[in-house]
Amino acid sequence: MHASPIAGREAPRGVFIAGTDTEIGKTHASVSLVHALRAAGHRACGMKPVASGCEDTPAGLRNADALALQAASDPQSDYARINPFALRAPVSPHLAAREDGITLTLDGIRDAYAALATDHDRIVVEGIGGWMVPLGEDLLASAIPAALGLPVILVVGLRLGALNHALLSARAIQADGCRLLGWIGNRIDPGMAMAGSNIDTLRARLPAPCLGLLEHGPAPPLAAAALGDAVAALDAADGGW
Repeated sequence: MHASPIAGREAPRGVFIAGTDTEIGKTHASVSLVHALRAAGHRACGMKPVASGCEDTPAGLRNADALALQAASDPQSDYARINPFALRAPVSPHLAAREDGITLTLDGIRDAYAALATDHDRIVVEGIGGWMVPLGEDLLASAIPAALGLPVILVVGLRLGALNHALLSARAIQADGCRLLGWIGNRIDPGMAMAGSNIDTLRARLPAPCLGLLEHGPAPPLAAAALGDAVAALDAADGGW
């Protein structure tokens, strides 16, 4: 999908950050990528279209991951654009939405993304859970990048089981007709046995290039230095947003 240029400049380019599972570092990778894009001179922001496990605050429901993406962005946008669907229960979004009496819609996500696109030339859209997490009766998380026309970067949590989870996720992404731009390895288990050999296997078997390896420990501003290839891949991606 091609967008028209905004205010005489290049149409924004976005990317969807998928994960091999929940709690494998999608937010860490997404925030780091926003910092890397900003360091490369882009007006970049993060987005978390759907977030469960939100807390009640005086300003409304807030999610820690979405707040981290908002804080990393420049310029910063209203929270409602970063996280249009904020859900209370820390469970699968289709269950959390049911508890809150909310229907998750692609139109609501499209509207928030379009609003972010007016102020930014790079948008990092973080998914929720894994590729096929249910959002509703007939809606999966995988529908988000398809609806927004975004290529996908897969974050692989480097721990036991990573190979199977990564290969299955990559197969599903491609089977759903989405473009797998590349993958980022995140060392969530610093004691992982034969980590180097597992990374070599991922490089050989995944159908897209490695765009960076995030070490255990460094915070996103420092980790951003490892994502130069991801920035270059997004800059080179055709089709815009």
